[in-house]
Amino acid sequence: ADLTLSTMAKGPVKKVAPVPEHVLKKRKAQETIKAAQQAKLVTDKKASKIERKSIIDKAASYDKEYKIAARDIVEKRRAAKKTNNFYMEPEPKLMLVVRIKGINAVDPKTKKILQLMRLRKINSAVFMKVNSASINMLRLSGAYVTY
Repeated sequence: ADLTLSTMAKGPVKKVAPVPEHVLKKRKAQETIKAAQQAKLVTDKKASKIERKSIIDKAASYDKEYKIAARDIVEKRRAAKKTNNFYMEPEPKLMLVVRIKGINAVDPKTKKILQLMRLRKINSAVFMKVNSASINMLRLSGAYVTY
């Protein structure tokens, strides 16, 4: 099976047109961009996996913390009951205040209190710390807000 040029090409030989230089440059640039994207994808996946694991670990630690706190409250209640006492649970430190009434016929003092609480529009809401000042403000503007 000796192959020579005369037996291989029986018809006219087609010449392959040379590829323009700008096309070669573009192909090379696209290849480098694609390689960089693949590398970035791999690193992003690794980072995402690490981040997901840290989020799951954080959620587990929060869950454990809340269960311990709930168990602690139950134990304190039981201990107080054994000694014929009462256990006062800690009051919440934060409250959500929502404005439920509009601006018609609001007296100036109540209007000022609502402005101080940043409740200028109906259905707007703010988080507030629970302290004596905020409780007094809520008492004075009670008809216009709920919490």
